[in-house]
Amino acid sequence: MSNGYHIVVCGSLVPDPLQTLEPVTTPDGPGLKNESMLPSVLDPWAAHALYEAAHLAKSVPGSKVWLVSLGPKAKLQQLMMAVAQKASFEFVAADGSASGFTDSFETAQALAKAIESIAGLDRQRLLLFGGCSSASRDAGTTVGMVGALLGIEEQFLAVDEIVPNDDGSFRVKERIEGAQYLVSECAGAPAVLAWATGNLPEPPNNPQVGMANMRTILPALAKAQAAGNLRGSLRFESVETPTQRRETRVVKDAGIDEIAQELAEWIRG
Repeated sequence: MSNGYHIVVCGSLVPDPLQTLEPVTTPDGPGLKNESMLPSVLDPWAAHALYEAAHLAKSVPGSKVWLVSLGPKAKLQQLMMAVAQKASFEFVAADGSASGFTDSFETAQALAKAIESIAGLDRQRLLLFGGCSSASRDAGTTVGMVGALLGIEEQFLAVDEIVPNDDGSFRVKERIEGAQYLVSECAGAPAVLAWATGNLPEPPNNPQVGMANMRTILPALAKAQAAGNLRGSLRFESVETPTQRRETRVVKDAGIDEIAQELAEWIRG
């Protein structure tokens, strides 16, 4: 491809999954106990999308990567200190809630607005990347709605692999039901690719890449626009931690059929 792709990755912070998350009711609605103090990481699905985007940009000359993140500016700055060393990108920030209690459509509108503000972005070369789900919102719809708001009709929503061709087209390997894959040929950008796990490991830290990225990260955070209310018309009656239930019996020498039958009866009951 002569001009390369313009790859925009939508990805933000989520609470570190090793922390205990306790939902509480706040004056602004549901939230997490001590949410502002919880350590954060880049959403795992968004991280896959970022690593795949960086790899694709290296494979196709002339390509460029942007990372668009929606979240509190102070926590985004902390997060980017670590993420910046993983891959080369230009950062775009929107100041708003990264809570799991926000509306996915309102979130998509904020992300689409941030993407439309990117100077020099060529919509005809645009590949919109993101996670097929999220460790906080888990709506599974946000990236698709961002693409729709940007007028992108070609959408692949559970991607594990993309193989570019010399003419700008590419092949997409997408998860479907039954542990099978759907392989599609796309004529080229623009397109939406929501990533599942991808094929790439987490890249090692590179301090030089981190320093280069910080030249755009700090100015982007300084001029980040407020995203406003992202709860929309959502109303929560209550939030609580799921109860744990454990029933254990120790049985020796039980047959496979007997165990399966007992499990089936327990599930039905």
